[in-house]
Amino acid sequence: MWVCSTLWRVRTAARQWRGLLPASGCHGPAASSYSASAEPARVRALVYGHHGDPAKVVELKNLELAAVGGSDVHVKMLAAPINPSDINMIQGNYGLLPELPAVGGNEGVAQVVAVGSSVTRLKPGDWVIPANAGLGTWRTEAVFSEEALIQVPSDIPLQSAATLGVNPCTAYRMLMDFEQLQPGDSVIQNASNSGVGQAVIQIAAALGLRTINVVRDRPDIQKLSDRLKSLGAEHVITEEELRRPEMKNFFKDMPQPRLALNCVGGKSSTELLRQLARGGTMVTYGGMAKQPVIASVSLLIFKDLKLRGFWLSQWKKDHSPDQFKELILTLCDLIRRGQLTAPACSQVPLQDYQSALEASMKPFMSLKQILTM
Repeated sequence: MWVCSTLWRVRTAARQWRGLLPASGCHGPAASSYSASAEPARVRALVYGHHGDPAKVVELKNLELAAVGGSDVHVKMLAAPINPSDINMIQGNYGLLPELPAVGGNEGVAQVVAVGSSVTRLKPGDWVIPANAGLGTWRTEAVFSEEALIQVPSDIPLQSAATLGVNPCTAYRMLMDFEQLQPGDSVIQNASNSGVGQAVIQIAAALGLRTINVVRDRPDIQKLSDRLKSLGAEHVITEEELRRPEMKNFFKDMPQPRLALNCVGGKSSTELLRQLARGGTMVTYGGMAKQPVIASVSLLIFKDLKLRGFWLSQWKKDHSPDQFKELILTLCDLIRRGQLTAPACSQVPLQDYQSALEASMKPFMSLKQILTM
């Protein structure tokens, strides 16, 4: 049932963001029309009408803005990142797919412009982020229902706010929910240069955990290693180094990890499993290699390893909005203390979306693409 209800919310939200329905889902005043001839402040959005290569199916269009009902909030988008889940959704390879045509983007930060008469939690000037995926953040303005938004402090950096709702939340929950880790314990992860990977490094350091961070070899590997270590990474190794027999000596000076975080799959995930301590857990939250997780039978039997999965959308379904808000505020505290920064990023104007989409899909891309409105 949760899939059906969530899909309904995604589809309804998509129609709301396109201006086809008032954001409350009820009949209301006629929507205000924004176009080149009628209004100088046009509502521009990145829209895709069918699934496929994002660089080919996404178009910049002018859309209507729905009227603001009693429980609605009119927002101006400030910045929105391009995440792997956004790409997968456009390609049609994701657990939640909005009704087409749809506006791209699941994450971002907006500023409240106006609120309906029944809105109590928000006021003009507040910063907000989407409460759930599928709302379509790659646009200049939108009208939401109040319940679709989470307020965030406006005293944190804009890039941190724009990238707060997905990757840091995923990192924090994986570190907290699967193993009872104590300061001094170690964690191993692949895709360590990803948005989640960088958040894992920083949050783990704040918790006193030691990290072993696996990355693909590349020409500028030393530069990448230095940058990850500046975030708090204790060790940065390549996939090739992870496979070497010498790895057995690696844990003479540090405990074997009880938690492995897998975003790749295939051989990389198999190697993570080999490094786990007896009874440890590998959590899979992505599959960049598009290959299955292969677990050795002997490791499962003799080391009693556990294989788990994590999806933030499901976590939010299983927890209350207040618990998600608490998670956001916890992360904001880390940001204020300088213990959690936004991933290295490149800010790209919305109209230059083609270059941003192409850059986000390049191998070894170290910069998160953030669309600015």
